[in-house]
Amino acid sequence: MEQPTPAHLSLWKQGLGAVPEEVWAQTQLQTLVLADNGLTEVSDRVGALRQLRMLDLGHNRLQRVPETLGELEGLSDFLYLHDNRLTDVPASLQRLTRLRYLNISENAFETLPEAVLGMSGLIELRADDNLITVLPEAIDQMVRLRELHLRNNRLATLPDTLGAMRELRQIDLRGNPLASLPPSLAGLPRLEKLDLRWVTTLTPPPWFAELEARGCVIYR
Repeated sequence: MEQPTPAHLSLWKQGLGAVPEEVWAQTQLQTLVLADNGLTEVSDRVGALRQLRMLDLGHNRLQRVPETLGELEGLSDFLYLHDNRLTDVPASLQRLTRLRYLNISENAFETLPEAVLGMSGLIELRADDNLITVLPEAIDQMVRLRELHLRNNRLATLPDTLGAMRELRQIDLRGNPLASLPPSLAGLPRLEKLDLRWVTTLTPPPWFAELEARGCVIYR
């Protein structure tokens, strides 16, 4: 009797160094874990895995990801690119409009890539432990975002447009050299948590009281 073709493949921490070519032929895959393998590149053939809903490329040595990653338009659940050596991602990734969770933490980004701003379906974005000095004004394009994690970056200010992101529930700004925060944050109707621990450069603005009166917890 012929065995069913698996939809899930985990090659986590196998010491691969490179992805076996036969992986790219498994076009039925819905989840693929390639984390912690010392990978320095990913084949363009990844674009053939059109049924993927989750892809984990975290804990590797990638300096780039292929343009064809943007062809995975069915990618809806998770994309892990954390703990690599990325400074940018291809513009093609803006086509991943169904993606709900993106982790680009522990890389070398100095700003959020434009492609990330185009991921309009994102609910959670993790960009901790990078070199981000400024957030683009166009961040408000991510209208569904509920969690924004920016711990341990180099942010001194934030754009006023954050106040237009009406779905935001959590903002993590721990360990940033913030000098000010935009007053527009006080108008976020669903904000539940604003984390400012390890921020030693900020004088709390008077509108913090307004947020706390609405039930938002401010950690400082």
